[in-house]
Formats: sequence, C-alpha cells, structure tokens
Amino acid sequence: MMAKVMEGRPAKMGFRMPAEWEPHEQCWMGWPERPDNWRDNAGPAQQTFARAAIAISKFEPVTICASTKQYPYVHKLMEHHTNIRVIEINMNDSWFRDMGPTFITHKVESGITKQTIAGIDWQFNAWGGIYDDWSLDNDIAKKIVEIERIPRFSHKMVLEGGSIHVDGEGTCITTEECLLDPNRNPNMTKLEIENELKDFLGVTKVIWIPRGLYGDEDTNGHVDNLCCFIKPGVILLSWTDDEKDPQYERSAEALSVLTQSVDAKGRQIEVVKIHVPGPLYMTKEEADGVLSTGHAVAREPGTRLAASYVNFYIANGGIVAPSFGDKWDEEAYKVLQKAFPDREVVMVEGGREIALGGGNVHCITQQQPVRPS
Repeated sequence: MMAKVMEGRPAKMGFRMPAEWEPHEQCWMGWPERPDNWRDNAGPAQQTFARAAIAISKFEPVTICASTKQYPYVHKLMEHHTNIRVIEINMNDSWFRDMGPTFITHKVESGITKQTIAGIDWQFNAWGGIYDDWSLDNDIAKKIVEIERIPRFSHKMVLEGGSIHVDGEGTCITTEECLLDPNRNPNMTKLEIENELKDFLGVTKVIWIPRGLYGDEDTNGHVDNLCCFIKPGVILLSWTDDEKDPQYERSAEALSVLTQSVDAKGRQIEVVKIHVPGPLYMTKEEADGVLSTGHAVAREPGTRLAASYVNFYIANGGIVAPSFGDKWDEEAYKVLQKAFPDREVVMVEGGREIALGGGNVHCITQQQPVRPS
C-alpha cells in the first residue's frame, strides 16, 4: 500500500511538529560508509554510530538503515540488541536529521477519524550541493513514510531537519545563515520561508538567529549545532568565554537576539550556556584518511571542527550526547543533567568522529513521535 500523499497546509488542518522531548515511537538512523566523507573507510565513524544507536535503544526502539553493501555487517553487529532493527535502504550519506521526514502529529478529535501522524518530505539538495549526487538521499523521507504507512506532505522548499528546532508550543528557532543562503531557496524571501515554516510546522513565531556555530560551513550554520530548546521558554546555547575565539562573537550575537525575544506564548526567552569543546582541529592523519574523489567537500588538516555538546538527541527518558575526550566533557555532562533532571544523560564516546564528517548525534538521528490515539 502506497503512503497517501496529502494536499494542503498541515497547520490549517490541525497538524504541528511536536517538541523532541515529547514521547517517541522510535528513532531513525542511517549508516555511514562514504570514504570521501568519513576517514578510514568510515570505520571509526561506524563505531560511534553503533555506540549512539545502542545508547538510544536503551530508551526507545531504533531503526538503522544500511545500504545493500553494509546491511549484512550491520545486521550481524546489532543482532543481540533486541530494541534495534536493521533495514536495507540505499543512500548517498547518513545524515537522517537532514534528509529524513519531519514528523507532524494531529490530536484525535472525538468521533472524527483523522490521520494522526504525517511526514513532511522537504526537498534535499546536499546542503546547497556540497556533494554532487544526492538522488538517493532525496528519497529517504519517502521511503521511511512508506515503510511506516504514514501519509506524506510533499514540499518544494529545500529544508534540512537540523536547520530548525521547535518547542511544540508554537515557536521555531532557526538561523539566517542557513535558511537565507542562496544555495537553498534563492527565489524565496525571508517572509515567504517563515510563512512556509508556520504553515507546515504549526508554529506561529519564528525566532531568527543570525549565524550558526563557527566553522559549520558544511551545513551553513544549522541551528542544532548552536542552540536548542530544553523546555518551552528555555534555550541551551553553545558558549565560550574566550573573546578571542571567533565563536565568541557568534554566541554573544545569538544571546543578544534570544534574550530580547519572546516565544509564541509571550514568554521571555531564558538562555542556559554550555561551553563548546576544544577548540578542536582536524589533524593531518584524520584528513589523510579521507579519500579525495572530487565528489564531496574536501577535508583539510587544521580545519576547526564545528564541535558542540548542543548536538544531542532527546530520547524517551534519556539524553544521548557526544563526548570528545575533552576537558569540557565533564562540565557538559553536568549542564545537561541539570537541564534535564528527569532524564538520564549518556555521553557517547567518539563525538569527534562524527564532527570530522560534519555534524553530531542530533544530525544522525530523527525521532518519530508517538501517534496520538
């Protein structure tokens, strides 16, 4: 049975994107293998993806999608983890936050049978074309909703899931650096983009932060590497006290915008700071381990990694965050545990490996919310 293609504007039909802390049915992940994005044939990255999947599976079911070539290996690797299923889906790369569907839900109204969940299938263009073939990735959202028999809203706008965060109560945060970059939707104005977010995510207020994390050129400054909601009215922000660090200006700019903003419910935004790791830089050995094919973004030694503790996943009852083997790991753990007192914080070793490829734990995951019943 084909998933139904829905017409119209989801928000006007009663749909909204739930906050990440609302209950999940499962978590979706891909499996890395591109040798021109991941060093040493993606071996070290695969270890970190596996650790992240196993950590998340302690809190909720996980589906890992692996290519035809990788499927037998991944299936064997995960066969003793009963809360993880492995399915075969071919992809160009493995960033399911950005190419997976954005799930939206609809409250059940008494006596009326309506679709209670749908997926938004945005256009995906590999972050403005940083690799030259993304045809398989642009089909990932379709494939996921088909597997789940969930109806789909198809959208012509280019948008990645990592470029937006919502509080589930009408507020969305995003960055101008990413959404207004001409490599995404050159024919749309800021107001037009904002109206699409409102009509599809069910939000009434969009807070525009000027820029994302320093060094995050791969995604043009996705918001999920810079800041995120930890509850309605409260935002966790990547921070440094070092005024000489180029990150300082960006964090201070974001702090200024956020503290002068109110959310959709009229609440003044409160900001909690979390220090960035490092700074961390790509070593020559790490850069040399990436195959140069001319089909993907070049990895140069000495490049500053866009590393951030904010790039974590909120699971059912848990927080799964990257650790970097860095002096700031312990403090990050404490800040996250204080921010989420009712959830267990798990730091996944090897956050550096995902950062080398251009993201982190939040970027490689996509939550599927529980269907309202």
